[in-house]
Amino acid sequence: MDRTNKIFGVTALFDDPNKILKAAGKVTDAGYKKVDVNTPYPVHGMDGALKLRRSFLGFVTLTFGFSGTAFILFFMWWTFNIDYPIVIGGKPFFPLPAFIPITFEFTVLLAAVSTVFGMIAAFFNLPKNSHPLNDTGYMRSVSLNKFGIVIEASDPLFTEEKVINLFKGLGAVKIETIYYPEEEVFRIFEPKFIAFLIVVGIISWYGTYFMLNQLMYIAPFNWMDKQDKTIPQEKSEFFADKFSMRTPVEGTVARGFIPYPYIGQPEPKEPLANPYLPTKETLQLGERKFLTFCSPCHGNYGEGQGRLHSQFPPGPTFHSNRVIEMSDGQIYHIITNGRNVMPSYASQITRKERWAIINYIRVLQRAENASESDVKTAKKEESVNNAR
Repeated sequence: MDRTNKIFGVTALFDDPNKILKAAGKVTDAGYKKVDVNTPYPVHGMDGALKLRRSFLGFVTLTFGFSGTAFILFFMWWTFNIDYPIVIGGKPFFPLPAFIPITFEFTVLLAAVSTVFGMIAAFFNLPKNSHPLNDTGYMRSVSLNKFGIVIEASDPLFTEEKVINLFKGLGAVKIETIYYPEEEVFRIFEPKFIAFLIVVGIISWYGTYFMLNQLMYIAPFNWMDKQDKTIPQEKSEFFADKFSMRTPVEGTVARGFIPYPYIGQPEPKEPLANPYLPTKETLQLGERKFLTFCSPCHGNYGEGQGRLHSQFPPGPTFHSNRVIEMSDGQIYHIITNGRNVMPSYASQITRKERWAIINYIRVLQRAENASESDVKTAKKEESVNNAR
């Protein structure tokens, strides 16, 4: 690029990091303040040699990180407590543990973004494409295998001859005076450029409109829009009743599936028997499914004190004589068929999981009404387990 006669500074190149480290120390000891060092890789000890102050970038990261924490916590509190309060799974309006992941993510996000923008824009003053060192032999050398130092002409102690003699005394292999480049003016609001932007905008607008509103509805490009299918609640022109959502043909059964014989009946004539033994694996499965589907209404221990905090009518206790005397098949029938305000869970819980829940309910009932022999057995097993 063309350059003016105005001096930006004087640069010096050195062959190894030890020499540039020594040179940086001598330059700062001589009182120069407008000094910079350029190396192909970080040189340990250079901060001390240049007498650089501690960077404030860490405070920027800390400030914006804490700001992100405060903002997202306030936003979630306002949303769940003021704007749209709703109980989800029996949790309080401000379940802090559930908010920790998003709080952490937003804190890191804001801290990282502020660090990058602060470092580039505020601390490095980038982008700066017209910097005088750009497109010079000095910059090409320090980007490859040389170590360079520059003293700017804006330094109060700067005189070209004095700086050159200083660099010669330090053993520089190459000394060069850098001049400011000629200023290039790019007129953004030139009529030709404005006209070009208008033409590009019109072509882009019409092209997008044509593709999304015309081309996609012309054969053969309309195959995504015109499909032989129906969507939920859509009117059918094929069936006589005009319903597109069809119910299964009455009496049909999926291959390998035996339907529940008492569906829709208030009480089964001959309740099914529980085919699963109360093994450890079955009870663990039953506990997981019980806590997921049953405990919101019936409570974690089946005592009828649900976790919905009166948002929904509580379910009956499992420890009444009526429920204790029910057979496993009768409880299975209620889970499958539903009763009163309790809906059917047949579509949400598999058959094995229903029987596992029943086995777990029996465990809760026995634990609530444990006999003296049950307590002795439990203490004996506990002592054996502790001895192991």
